[in-house]
Amino acid sequence: MDAAAWTIRAMEFSNCNCAYGCPCQFNGLPTHGCCQAVVGFQIHSGHHGDTRLDGLKVAGMFSWPGPIHEGHGEAAIIVDKRADPAQREALLRILSGQDTEPGATIFNVFATTLDKVHEPIFADIEFEVDMDRRRARLVVPGYMESHGEPILNPITGAEHRIRIDNPNGFEFHLAEVGRGWSNTSQPLAIALSDSHGHFCQLNLCQSGVIN
Repeated sequence: MDAAAWTIRAMEFSNCNCAYGCPCQFNGLPTHGCCQAVVGFQIHSGHHGDTRLDGLKVAGMFSWPGPIHEGHGEAAIIVDKRADPAQREALLRILSGQDTEPGATIFNVFATTLDKVHEPIFADIEFEVDMDRRRARLVVPGYMESHGEPILNPITGAEHRIRIDNPNGFEFHLAEVGRGWSNTSQPLAIALSDSHGHFCQLNLCQSGVIN
């Protein structure tokens, strides 16, 4: 397949092993030295060349032994089983950082840090996300379960609201911060509990984040 222009507009939930807020968002080192993450998103509208991607879901699990920029990561990508062959190929090209200007998207940047990428998985993906309420649910039977909630005030129990505004980001311009719990069984085993989560609009093209 020749390089193609692409766009996706999606809603995303991401849960990593860092403390709330995630130092990586501020060019800091990860809370526990290593990085692990579980991510899911649903495309509301999108295309890769002439191939439409509307309505499709994607999930992923990632692990790095140290900070992401030091590399040696491992990843597994799960693509909506409903995708036809052309859609599957299009999504895998986008998610592997192909057809993208160097450093322009999180997919392209992460791809340069991975030593091992498992064979893609095509499965049913259950995904619900509400960015304003800071809640999400991600389930891929046999592979992963994840959910996100708001951060709670430790004294009053009230829901805390805080956002990350990143006008020069390669993932999002604005994200609601919360917390998450995730467990994956294969091909990577990841267990996250009450750690950083964010909820955002994932609006990307081959040149980076778009409005």
